[in-house]
Amino acid sequence: MNNRITIEALQSYLWNAAILLRTNIDAGAYKQYIFPLLFFKRICDVYDEETELAIEEYGEDAAEFDESEIHTFIVPKGYHWKNVRAVTENVGVAIVNAFRKIESENIEKLGGVFGDGAWTNKNRLPDRLLKDLLEHFSTKTLSSANCPEDELGQGYEYLIKKFADDSGHTAQEFYTNRTVVHLMTEILKPASGESIYDPTCGSAGMLISAIAYLKSKKREWRNVKIYGQEINALTSAIGKMNLFLHGVKDFEIANSDTLKSPAFIDHGRLQQFDLILANPPYSISQWDRAAFECDKYGRNFLGVPPQGRADYAFLQHILVSLKPSSGRCAILFPHGVLFRNEEVSMREKLIRNDSVECVIGLGPNLFYNSPMEACILICRTSKPTNRRGKILFINAINEVTRKNAQSYLEDDHIVRIAKAYEAFADEEDFAKVATLDEVAKNNFSLSIPLYVKQKADEAELDNRTLQERYDAWRAASEMMKASYEKLNALLTQEDGAHE
Repeated sequence: MNNRITIEALQSYLWNAAILLRTNIDAGAYKQYIFPLLFFKRICDVYDEETELAIEEYGEDAAEFDESEIHTFIVPKGYHWKNVRAVTENVGVAIVNAFRKIESENIEKLGGVFGDGAWTNKNRLPDRLLKDLLEHFSTKTLSSANCPEDELGQGYEYLIKKFADDSGHTAQEFYTNRTVVHLMTEILKPASGESIYDPTCGSAGMLISAIAYLKSKKREWRNVKIYGQEINALTSAIGKMNLFLHGVKDFEIANSDTLKSPAFIDHGRLQQFDLILANPPYSISQWDRAAFECDKYGRNFLGVPPQGRADYAFLQHILVSLKPSSGRCAILFPHGVLFRNEEVSMREKLIRNDSVECVIGLGPNLFYNSPMEACILICRTSKPTNRRGKILFINAINEVTRKNAQSYLEDDHIVRIAKAYEAFADEEDFAKVATLDEVAKNNFSLSIPLYVKQKADEAELDNRTLQERYDAWRAASEMMKASYEKLNALLTQEDGAHE
């Protein structure tokens, strides 16, 4: 029976499930329990819906069909939602048994998808609380007719954002500001039939954004090949559920360390993709630098990053993973990758390789619990002829709206930045095309204030943000240091010639 659920009702339904946990579970752990139950309910409701449709079309003969012929996922007898709902004692055990049975019956698609929450810990999740959760979720039927994939996906994204709002410092690992992701997708323009990869995929929001872009353009999206890797097991499981709930069924999400054990290998080399979207963890220090020094996949072609900052390790992994002709990427990074002195030799090689197409500076507070300003680095393996030997710098620091303690990009911000990228031309106070020679004269710094200059009257007022002032000072001081070293080298040569 069709009882279409509105988006507002769906959001309220999902968030009220989380509220039931508030007295027993920390906000950061909500996702361990709400997402798996939501997915379990969806699988079972769609299973029932598919059974009814098969009987309507084929009559009693449908009972003789192989389950895989009529069902998206197989739900084994005795492990359906209604079976678990009927349990009154040791409810957590019943939930875990159902999860594992469903995973094993759909191992290629659902292996590990339900995570490893502490369902059987009665101190944390007493039977009464689990029964309340099951009864709450049972108030709505999450069939495809009642809740189409796109709408359920929107509800799921809403829940992810709410958990990010509620959980504070844990948010960044699984949630990236979706308006920034939309900008990145708008710039790269995914195409039908392409392969799309995120090496640090979190809850798969960037991959879903690429699919959403194709849907919005009325283009075929089911033939897109989706790949992701995520080090955190729970977050990886959330990513899988997120993709399924958005209707994406053909994908591979691996749960392992991208730098230590890249998951996608093709004949001993890194698999290559048409498009890569990424928001790597910022400046991590806990990584195996020694192994990276002799990386068998050639991911140190620019050099070996310092132990305290793995940003250029992720960057090199991404560049090696791009296809030679169609490869393009958009990466969210901290501003430091643009000018830090300890990475200057790697940055020089990167720039001389002519891989960098565009550098976009973003405004502050676009990331949870962090006032930092990030940048988007756009790279291509094969630039259009008119862009070779050039880099576009866009200062989008003021393209941001702040409301209810959250910052985000509005549609007009995204349109303005994307148009500037498409135009690839100078725009006063906003965009500047620089040649590689110009960048070399700036000691290969990509710091945006070096290229996108302010008007004279604005410079007098100097209403730049603190981060902008710091970036400009840091870039200038490094340029002065480099010039000083060159001068010393020249003086040394002259002294040697006079002796």
